[in-house]
Amino acid sequence: MTTPRRRLIRPAPSNPPNNALQLQKLRAKLEKDRQDLARWMARLKRAFTFVQKHQRRIARLECQIAKLGGT
Repeated sequence: MTTPRRRLIRPAPSNPPNNALQLQKLRAKLEKDRQDLARWMARLKRAFTFVQKHQRRIARLECQIAKLGGT
């Protein structure tokens, strides 16, 4: 026969959370994440520009080759 599960009774937290301190930490995290995102967006923009530049170059070379009669 199975026994019913026991319910854990945990003591209440001794000190209540400090909302001002928690808010300050969250704002600091938000600022750091925004800076990280800005840095990655700059890298992504450079990479995207690099890809576009090379795609245009390849298309132009393919066009020139087609005009000269090669395939």
